[in-house]
Amino acid sequence: MHTESGRSVATNNHAVLIAGGGPTGLMLAAELALAGIDVAVVERRVNQELPGSRAGGLHARTIEVFDQRGVAERFLSQGQIMQVAGFSFIPLDISDFPTRHNYGLALRQARIERIMAEWVAELPVTFYRGREVTGFAQDATGVDLKLSDGASLRATYLVGCDGGRSLIRKEAGIEFPGWDASTSFLIAEVEMTEEPAWGIRRGEKGVNAIGKLDDGKRAGVVLVEPQVGNRIEPTLEELRAALIAAYGTDFGVRNPTWLSRFSDMARQAASYRERRVLLAGDAAHVHAPTGGQGLNIGVQDAVNLGWKLAQVVKGSSPETLLDTYHAERHPIGARVLRLTMAQIALGRGDDRTEALRENMAELLKMEQPRKQYAAMMSGLDVHYDFGAGHPLLGRRMPDLELSTESGPKRVFSLLHEARPVFLNLGEPGAFDITPWAERVRRVDARYTGAWELPVFGAVAAPSAVLVRPDGHVAWVGDGTDSGLRDALTQWFGPPTPA
Repeated sequence: MHTESGRSVATNNHAVLIAGGGPTGLMLAAELALAGIDVAVVERRVNQELPGSRAGGLHARTIEVFDQRGVAERFLSQGQIMQVAGFSFIPLDISDFPTRHNYGLALRQARIERIMAEWVAELPVTFYRGREVTGFAQDATGVDLKLSDGASLRATYLVGCDGGRSLIRKEAGIEFPGWDASTSFLIAEVEMTEEPAWGIRRGEKGVNAIGKLDDGKRAGVVLVEPQVGNRIEPTLEELRAALIAAYGTDFGVRNPTWLSRFSDMARQAASYRERRVLLAGDAAHVHAPTGGQGLNIGVQDAVNLGWKLAQVVKGSSPETLLDTYHAERHPIGARVLRLTMAQIALGRGDDRTEALRENMAELLKMEQPRKQYAAMMSGLDVHYDFGAGHPLLGRRMPDLELSTESGPKRVFSLLHEARPVFLNLGEPGAFDITPWAERVRRVDARYTGAWELPVFGAVAAPSAVLVRPDGHVAWVGDGTDSGLRDALTQWFGPPTPA
């Protein structure tokens, strides 16, 4: 990692500039750096410190994504492995799912970001800290950017990972349709002179909660506001009023170390790309934090986009490959918005909603509904539409234990370099991918165990699979190479002439 400081007069050039160094921006920077792309991050914070607790964990698919890059253990060693999936606080157990990581991880965003930043520091990524992008202009070959310190940068592509109020999205003219807030919440870390009512209390407009923080002295508070609050930072007096409205007392609240507001506003960018400008994470979709989806799908946005952007920058794939980023990830974001809106509605405490909640809880105890919703909430059911074919097509590749000439290998270990992998499970040399040999890693292997997917169950064993760098299966062999060359060309560019 290289950090730029001070004011520069000359314009610095990079292949890709990322606005925003939160989890999505850090993941995208890592993906591009692993692919050998000159990438820089502009981040307003001077370091990775983050006020407050923010998101509280990682879902199973996000842990798998980190495992695909060989860094999952860095997170697992710092958090608490547990069942975290749920639907509006109705727990959903995934311990019987066919994945090495059939659990989630309780770990605060501040620690998640620190671990990610330490990983990215090991990679060739330039940081412009203590600055923000204040404007940009696109032309036929790149994007010129202005920073808040007066510096200028130029990049071939710009990616906005700058949050829900994204300047990049606004300046690019990308619409942000959706639903206004119907309720708002205060979130705080405070001291209380009186013993509070610990735990969750469901109010008529939603869930209130008070829990002990790690230091055992302070309390973390989430409160429904009596009326929808505005978007400015709240005050201690507003927090006291919300406590009194929910509990009849403010418990002697004092000395907030963090106090913020969020709402159930749900919006999504109409397009994730405007020529040379792309969006990822909260810049592309915002919603209430119920269900813990935001950080997780932001990281997964980055893993979908990174390898595609790298191939286009290198010239090995046409620019149209970037259109598949929107085509694949926009439906995922749209689904998360609807799921989150449903959970907020189900969280209200009036009698009719409570009756609905009781019925939903009963439904989610049934095997198939439980599996379907648990897979959705944990991210393990993502299926990109690549057309008809084997059930593996478009889904995540399972982390199988393979036998290879060089010994046993896990599938995910083959993805550590963020390169595509052609996995031949039949006779060695049965498939010829020589024209793509410099771009696609070929591995001959044996696997005799079961093939099983979450929700879907057991599937037929393929003779070969083409796995994209994001871990999704791009082609499945049934004993022939039918469609293989087309898939290689579609995802990894035209063949290299002999």
